[in-house]
Amino acid sequence: MKRRAYIDIETTGLSRYDCDLTVIGIGLEKGREIELIQLFEYDLYDGKVLEVLDGVDELYTYNGSRFDLPFIERKLDVDLKQHFRHRDLMYDCWRHDLKGGLKAVERKLGIKRKLKNVDGYVAVQLWWDYVNSANEEAMKILLAYNAEDVVNLRVLRRKLRVR
Repeated sequence: MKRRAYIDIETTGLSRYDCDLTVIGIGLEKGREIELIQLFEYDLYDGKVLEVLDGVDELYTYNGSRFDLPFIERKLDVDLKQHFRHRDLMYDCWRHDLKGGLKAVERKLGIKRKLKNVDGYVAVQLWWDYVNSANEEAMKILLAYNAEDVVNLRVLRRKLRVR
């Protein structure tokens, strides 16, 4: 049976050269369940990512071939495409005429979210609020936002009937 993992990252901006990687969310598919692992602060290093992904056959992302995986490679010096097969669900969406970011596609497909007012911009603000003010609530919201992204990747894969 294929072992799948879903990956979504949070950063302080769009440039993998000038911005920081703040969270890597990984959803390990275990039957009907997803085991969510979120790496941040001292867990953001290549060995930890590879340890969590040990035994995985294929990674799934949304726009990961252009954003998530290159960002991870730049910041952690690990090219996940050398270790795992990768499927970027954004291109599957395009084949179904579903364009836009993950949230726009989710709305079109009726995929629900609990955190409706959090997006990438707010995620950056939450991170800096956590770093600068030790705001634990900001970190909880950031991790909840990342968790929804990761879990919804699995929902998206299933809706698109990607094997």
